[in-house]
Amino acid sequence: MKVAAIDSTYAWLRLLATVGLGTIGSSGMFAVVVAIPAFQSDFGILRGAASFPYTMVMMGFGFGGLLAAQLAERYGLIRMLLFSSIALGLSYLQAALSTNLLLLNLAHFQIGVFGLAIVFAPLLADISKWFLRRRGLAIAICACGNYLGGTVWPPLMQMMTLDSGWRYAYMVVGLLSTTLMLPLLFVLRRRIDNSGAIEHSEGSMGGSSRLGLSSQNLMLILCVASVACCVAMAMPQVHIVALCGDRGYGLTTGAEMLSIMLACGVISRLGFGWLSDRIGGLKTLFIGSSLQCFALACYLGADTLPSIRAVSIMFGLFQGGIVPCYALIVREFFPEAEAGRRLSILILSTVIGMAFGGWAGGVIFDYTGSYETAFIHGVGWNVLNLGLIGFLLMRLNFSRPKVGALS
Repeated sequence: MKVAAIDSTYAWLRLLATVGLGTIGSSGMFAVVVAIPAFQSDFGILRGAASFPYTMVMMGFGFGGLLAAQLAERYGLIRMLLFSSIALGLSYLQAALSTNLLLLNLAHFQIGVFGLAIVFAPLLADISKWFLRRRGLAIAICACGNYLGGTVWPPLMQMMTLDSGWRYAYMVVGLLSTTLMLPLLFVLRRRIDNSGAIEHSEGSMGGSSRLGLSSQNLMLILCVASVACCVAMAMPQVHIVALCGDRGYGLTTGAEMLSIMLACGVISRLGFGWLSDRIGGLKTLFIGSSLQCFALACYLGADTLPSIRAVSIMFGLFQGGIVPCYALIVREFFPEAEAGRRLSILILSTVIGMAFGGWAGGVIFDYTGSYETAFIHGVGWNVLNLGLIGFLLMRLNFSRPKVGALS
């Protein structure tokens, strides 16, 4: 097998291939959001129950990611992606043929396992090893595949759903997922040649000790923080389509708004990736989370279509760069050998937050008849995230030697 160097031209080509895989494999996270109203109508269920397939996708995403990291190390990334591409297509077919909620939820769990779990954390961990000089930007670009999927799939899914129903749409998405992922695997066949590279990651020098915390305590704080920020993040992403439908603007308008929101998230990830290379992952995460909290609060005053669209654009621009920061933080504060395992745990935490936030938003809507309380619920979780990341930043600042201090 051929080898290639870190920061080489091939590294950038590999990065582009991972973006493509992320765009395709992330389809399940967004197809289900568009299908929530159709699930309600088809199965005769409330909003909370119709939102649960999204929760199953995210749980498959999170728990499957833990297994994916181990399988990638044991059998190789390409073999895992090959199996994933076939199993993902079959899972969409299973969802389309589901006759009850149990089968529907099981199929969506499989979509999370064979799609998102494979094309997110393992690819982020892999691409972080191919770059030194622009690692933060490379990780952010790789993570853009997830949001590019959110830009492409919702309008396509909504168009097919209106024309032929959600079941037909799922069959088409499954077929496209398999046929488009397979050719990209040929780009990933080279292995890394790091014989001449010097690892500059602070994590390799015991970065967690700079915070005065053990590795276990740092991981615990990061896991709780990631759950909190993603409970807040899920509220607009999961329910913007249904919200637009409820207010009489139409489900197609909601799908378009979700697409625009996530397109802005791509810009956000690139911008925050550039910033994180200059100020570090923790500071970038705190900035992004602060802006997300502000945008989420703005939804409380958005009561017209132009105002909802404006806040959705703002939300996309503010929150898109948050999750990739966790991947960079792992590389800054933990050894490279632990990157895949620790990142998978953090991604599981973010997914638990997204899954709970999406489901809780639907349940709160069922009890209150509106989304106002659900947005307030999200803001509260966002404040918790800010408190935890702020605590880590204070520990980091206090641990730095003062200028002119005696050694």
